[in-house]
Amino acid sequence: MPKFIVERNIPGADKLTREELRDISGKSNAVVDGLGVPYTWHHTYAAGDKLYCVHEADSAEAIYRHAKEGGFPADLVAEIKNTFGPETASS
Repeated sequence: MPKFIVERNIPGADKLTREELRDISGKSNAVVDGLGVPYTWHHTYAAGDKLYCVHEADSAEAIYRHAKEGGFPADLVAEIKNTFGPETASS
């Protein structure tokens, strides 16, 4: 199943409290459970006014559906085609 990076513009995203993150996570999990399609939310990074989420789904349309049903912005959805890091240089 393809993985996607989802960019969400949320002012003050890096200042969300533990309680706010718990509530957002709970809402996201509930939406995922109700989608009725294969879908995995892997993790999210908060940086400045943005959240960068890694999700796995059959299509970008499923990602947008998750966002709509959860009331989350999805300002950019892009399929992850490759990953690499420092260890890639020695492979």
